[in-house]
Amino acid sequence: MAVGDTEVSVCNKALLLLGAEAITSFSDGTPAAQACSTLFTEVKMQTFGMYPWSFTIAKAALNRDTVSPANEYEHQYILPNDMVTGVPRAVRTSSLAGAALFKVWEIAQSSTGGAVLITDATEIHIDYQKAVSEGLMPSYFVQLLAYQMAWHLAEVITDQTTKSEYWRSVALGTAAESLRGGYFRQAANIDAGGQTPSVVGDYLLVDVR
Repeated sequence: MAVGDTEVSVCNKALLLLGAEAITSFSDGTPAAQACSTLFTEVKMQTFGMYPWSFTIAKAALNRDTVSPANEYEHQYILPNDMVTGVPRAVRTSSLAGAALFKVWEIAQSSTGGAVLITDATEIHIDYQKAVSEGLMPSYFVQLLAYQMAWHLAEVITDQTTKSEYWRSVALGTAAESLRGGYFRQAANIDAGGQTPSVVGDYLLVDVR
């Protein structure tokens, strides 16, 4: 893990790549700090959602809502507020090891606001991707995120679109690679070494589609 990393330190890695001065905080009054403050969370969440990173996979038993769905299903369950994509990676009706996947469910909007999982099942357990803090990110992901930030900051900091294009290719490769090349491919390969074949296989099938 990249112990000690923060949102500011990740942004400073990107600024260093661009030949810019480091910031002390997102509110230090500099143009770079303002740009980092505006872009960082969105870029981080997009980078989380690009791949089922092993350090983001979590399990949760969902709480049943007191409100019933206004459709054919009987129950709705409150989704974790730290989900990255808004859709579970797997749904089961038991917490027992080896429990079969459950497929009779949908994601809907609750009448009280927020996304919920609706189903007839009386117990729901999910695998999902969760947002984690910078201090819990492995070094390969921090490096990818720094490249991603360098891409998004480049034109703002340097006023050169060519530098933006360069750092995008460093981070994600070329359009011919469907932006699945560059350092992203290396980081995903490193991460895949710590995952089960089914998790990696699920991602590859989705990527092909």
